[in-house]
Amino acid sequence: MSRTGISATSSRRGRWWMEWQRYVGLVSCDENGTEQLPQATTRPGQIDNSKLVSAETISGNEEPELQRTLIDGKDYTLVPQQVWRKLFQWYKGGPEIPRKVIFDSPTHKAYIVDVYPLCLKLIDGREYSEQNIRISRKAKIHELYLVVCSLMSVEQSEIVIWDYYQRSKSKKLTNLNETLEEAQINMDQEILLEMKLDESSSGFSSRSTNNELALIPLGPSTSSLSIAGGPTISNGFSSGIGSSFSQDNSFSPLLKDSADGYNSFSNGTKDDTHGLSGLHNLGNTCFMNSAIQSLVHTPPLVEYFLEDYTREINTENPLGLQGELAVAFGELLRKLWSSGRTSVAPRAFKAKLSRFAPQFSGYNQHDSQELLAFLLDGLHEDLNRVKKKPYIEAKDADGRPDDEFAEECWNNHKARNDSIIVDKFQGQYKSTLVCPVCNKISVTFDPFMYLSLPLPSTVTRMITVTVFSGTGDAFPMPFTVTVQKNGNCRDLTKALADVCCLKSSDALLLAEVYERRIYRYLTNPIEGLHNIKDEDILVAYRLPIGHEKHMRLEILHRRADRCAAEPQFNINRKLIGCPFVTCIPNDSTGKSDIYAAVSAVLAPFVRAKAHGPDVSAVKLNGNGPSLDGIVLTDNGATCEEGLSTSTGDDHAVDEHVPFQLSMTDEKGSVRNAIDADSNRGLGIVIRVLMDWSDREHEMYNIDYMDELPEVFKHGFLSKKTRQEAVNLFSCLDAFLKEEPLGPDDMWYCPGCKEHRQASKKLDLWRLPEILVVHLKRFSYSRYMKNKLDTFVNFPIHDLNMSKYVKQMSRGDRQPMYELYAVINHYGGLGGGHYSAYAKLVEEDNWYHFDDSHVSSVNEDAIRTSAAYVLFYRRVRGSCTVSNGVPVDIEMVDSLET
Repeated sequence: MSRTGISATSSRRGRWWMEWQRYVGLVSCDENGTEQLPQATTRPGQIDNSKLVSAETISGNEEPELQRTLIDGKDYTLVPQQVWRKLFQWYKGGPEIPRKVIFDSPTHKAYIVDVYPLCLKLIDGREYSEQNIRISRKAKIHELYLVVCSLMSVEQSEIVIWDYYQRSKSKKLTNLNETLEEAQINMDQEILLEMKLDESSSGFSSRSTNNELALIPLGPSTSSLSIAGGPTISNGFSSGIGSSFSQDNSFSPLLKDSADGYNSFSNGTKDDTHGLSGLHNLGNTCFMNSAIQSLVHTPPLVEYFLEDYTREINTENPLGLQGELAVAFGELLRKLWSSGRTSVAPRAFKAKLSRFAPQFSGYNQHDSQELLAFLLDGLHEDLNRVKKKPYIEAKDADGRPDDEFAEECWNNHKARNDSIIVDKFQGQYKSTLVCPVCNKISVTFDPFMYLSLPLPSTVTRMITVTVFSGTGDAFPMPFTVTVQKNGNCRDLTKALADVCCLKSSDALLLAEVYERRIYRYLTNPIEGLHNIKDEDILVAYRLPIGHEKHMRLEILHRRADRCAAEPQFNINRKLIGCPFVTCIPNDSTGKSDIYAAVSAVLAPFVRAKAHGPDVSAVKLNGNGPSLDGIVLTDNGATCEEGLSTSTGDDHAVDEHVPFQLSMTDEKGSVRNAIDADSNRGLGIVIRVLMDWSDREHEMYNIDYMDELPEVFKHGFLSKKTRQEAVNLFSCLDAFLKEEPLGPDDMWYCPGCKEHRQASKKLDLWRLPEILVVHLKRFSYSRYMKNKLDTFVNFPIHDLNMSKYVKQMSRGDRQPMYELYAVINHYGGLGGGHYSAYAKLVEEDNWYHFDDSHVSSVNEDAIRTSAAYVLFYRRVRGSCTVSNGVPVDIEMVDSLET
């Protein structure tokens, strides 16, 4: 297996890789061809991987141990071994963090980097000493024996290794060709080394339990009691949900899995407590545990999987998992409902999940909602009652009534998809697209499994822009505006013009500043705001209307530290401040004209003590054009009031200029003399470089534009975000609001025969029995991932959806829902934690499921800012309302205290 290296990347603990890419010019482009990062000129220092490494080390292992909360692409970047060696040769540093490339999925022929290999606690049964070892989860059992034998100096023929999970002998590891993942060996668990003795004297049992989840035989059953029930029935377990259980039923031996922490003969006494079992954390598996606890406390699923569900397992579905996921989930549900308060280790289920969904393999933290979506879809395909899906051609409405067309679409969907998941979890929404050119209307009816609702704060965004005067009549001033997240630069410019009270004779030129230079101008009015990142720095230059028809003058600033030996040539400069932008007439680009324009934009920064005789030089003795005298009309024509061009000797200017200017390029890396008569830059831009020595600093104060604010400062506004409270109905309104499609999601209009940026409107047409609501707290961009802790006030009882569902005939009952489970996410990205609240419907009590810990909780404590996924079930009571739409009396728009 080849090896790869890890290099630090973004965030404070690792910007090296990003800086190196900028330094060598590996500037990536997005789908619109826009460069994301400008090239850097400073050579990166030594590679620093020290902040990626954990303080803990593995004995006898030379490779450093990584911190467990790192995120690929954010905290580190994987590079081939040859690349690492070259980088290390050039820049030194370290430490080196090699990792192996493993064959992850034989079915998909996929290779992955084993960033987090298994860390196991080896317990020596001779003296019960402990030490940690590290090995790949794809390593064979015989490789584990080799590692242990080498470490303990014993012969393989003399020892036996036990799966010693939770310090309990689960099984001997004797299948040498089995991988550790297949043997369900998990991160940080114990394995036991024992010396082989005579079977009769060692206490070893020659009987070895099988820890594999076996498929339930699908042939004709020899007994109607083959799966429903278990030995715990005789111990007093009964379910009001699974009413068809028989106390004579027994589990098939194939379905027993003592390694999962389940022991049906645990105490032999009556235990009326069920559904209160926790789930062990197998290593960052809280995301999985929270999703499982929510599903196993869904009443229709509990009833279904506690009965004989095997008759509906579909092993022929090419989109399914040959029924294995459904069996694994069903067995886990039965264990959780059969073990009293004993916590369960979902090792067999985790093994199946890793096999069929490699994206959830390993021991990194993942998104609980993404796992939930995979489980619901996988269970549906495994339990699809349709063995052979018919081909159904999609048809258009052709002017038919919505009721008729929606029913046809639903029947077509059910003809191919029919399962307990469809019955209970799937609804239908109406999607309407309208062409902005020909007004063609297209209506489709599609199924949905859950609703992903944006938080109102994710529909809009706050953008801070610093406005500069291009005519030198005002200080730079930052303004923060709120715009639509899917808006464009025109929307931003308009909002900015309103808040800064822009004159009718002025216009705003938007630009992005990076490393004290103009990185790009945002001149395309329909460019999406999604290209603007929160960490960017935006400025706007207030210029006369029609400025684009004249020469644009960019002024860069550099600090000059002059050396006494060669004061003219040996100069070490560093860019400071923010570039100024102004404009000058196309025919007035002489040296005196440029100095006059620079003097004008510097006027607001003149220090008070500088108003003396020497400051007359700022006006250049009246020579040269003044920007105050340039008035550009609406059509871009120039009217120069009192504008006179210097006819004097330009050498005379050199004797009085208060600053030094030189022609430069867009990076500010070259210096050329300014011509006396005429100067032309690239296209319509002239770039000059101003040297700032002590003399310039004494005359001008540039503190106002030295540190510019970012587009959005998370640390500054995070507390404010947490205090903002919205309710679930405002999230639904934002989800169902009509909005234009993004430029990357154009719709092909059948009327125009062209791709159009149509407007889209969603409506809920048919609601399911189980309504799953996902609150979109996480936002992702190319270089930034963010979580919103906004408090969402949601109803626990009497969620009335009649305002939002379209298919309601007269006399129908109101679609009322009651909350029964919540997935919570605490903390930030990477280092966050998941837990779940779930209600035992029979008891009408709420419980907190935090991995293996289960505790009672008051209903009042369910509403928190950590709520991430909400689970509602339709209540069958009569709900007739005469005046308005009823809501939970506790549903208010203020933060609970």
